[in-house]
Amino acid sequence: MERKGEIEICARAYVKMCLHAARYPHTAVNGLLLAQKRRGMVAGQADCLCVTDCVPLFHSNLSLTVMLEVALNQIDLWSAESDLLLAGYYQANSGIDDKSPSPLAQKTAGRIAELYDDAVLIMLDNRKFTTNPRVPPIIVLEQKDRQWVPKDKNLIMWRDWESSRHICKSLLEAKAYTQLVDFDVHLDDIREDWTNQQLNTEIAQLVSVANGSA
Repeated sequence: MERKGEIEICARAYVKMCLHAARYPHTAVNGLLLAQKRRGMVAGQADCLCVTDCVPLFHSNLSLTVMLEVALNQIDLWSAESDLLLAGYYQANSGIDDKSPSPLAQKTAGRIAELYDDAVLIMLDNRKFTTNPRVPPIIVLEQKDRQWVPKDKNLIMWRDWESSRHICKSLLEAKAYTQLVDFDVHLDDIREDWTNQQLNTEIAQLVSVANGSA
């Protein structure tokens, strides 16, 4: 079996996953992970998957099949135009101790994996999810023999974990999650921007400040 490569998680993707969960703390939330398109591989060497962004999907009913289809199609078209690819799925369950991927999570991530072999499934660990966690409160899974299993932690990289942690803390304390728009909100009012460009700009500014002071 071909060895799965490394995954690198950038601040924007991590922060928006956390803000989505924080905005709807008593319900399950889910979304799609986006990555940079790969520019070619070195022969015989596994490439690194760089997860740069995510699109928050739903918070009211995670099993809305028709709406999920609409979202997947629209996001796939938009990501292709933005030189990105669908690289995985994330979910936070409603229970504080529930970090197991639901059948919907496995099915949706599996569908993405049919199109992109290195797709990942990220589950948020609600017990570890605080304003300022010491370690990333997420579990990264990969598909092996059609089963989703935890990815080797040595293959999970962070663009800058300390920076991501502090940026997330700052935005959570500022209640920036109230700005976050998921696809549920967009479907209620199509003027709402599910790409969250305003929030992306705020995160980019904070990343620049962090890099400048590093």
